Amino acid sequence: MFTTEPVLELEQADIYQGTKLVLGDVSFQIHKGEFVYLIGRTGSGKSSLLKTMYADLWLQHGRGRVAGFPLDQLKPRDVPFLRRKIGIVFQDFQLFFDRNVEENLKFVLKATGWTDKAKMTARISEVLMQVGLGTAHKRLPHQLSGGEQQRVVIARAMLNEPMMLIADEPTGNLDPGVSDQIMGVFKQINNAGTAILMATHNYDLLNKFPGRTLRCQDGQVIELKG
Repeated sequence: MFTTEPVLELEQADIYQGTKLVLGDVSFQIHKGEFVYLIGRTGSGKSSLLKTMYADLWLQHGRGRVAGFPLDQLKPRDVPFLRRKIGIVFQDFQLFFDRNVEENLKFVLKATGWTDKAKMTARISEVLMQVGLGTAHKRLPHQLSGGEQQRVVIARAMLNEPMMLIADEPTGNLDPGVSDQIMGVFKQINNAGTAILMATHNYDLLNKFPGRTLRCQDGQVIELKG
């Protein structure tokens, strides 16, 4: 079904961390297939904004919709369904180090309601091919480089074919050459139609891979004009 509805929309949203207002009156939209950077100093509210989008923090004031779910009316029982529609990529990989790559991915599929073993195996192979790790099924995380671990994390985020990927400093722990490779993976995913919102400190990436840019600054989110 083709829709022109934004994948993500915030309207006069106030973003709180506990009782502290970190960003006020935030309004922007992200559409299918867009690639958007989120920049700003440490403590400027980037992570709080991302956490609000995947319902780790509740939207207390204003309106928001992500992947068709109204953030301002979200019920706790809806959160797992929202998170199936968006993939989340963290800086710290959060992989199970006692399980191989395939078992790490299978855990997520089972947790999100998959039961058919053949379909799970096929989907795991698809996402690993997508991130360039087609032969890594049986390897343990400690047998992978940092860049390869991050590819596994991206594959994990893509398992349920999300409408959008939210990435919080995904290249933060990687050296520049590896960061560029990981950006290449994100760009491929984006070119296939998945919207991406990426928080980053790495301004080299913005120059090498230009995209729409939002900045958290002085308690606001402003769009930088290219």
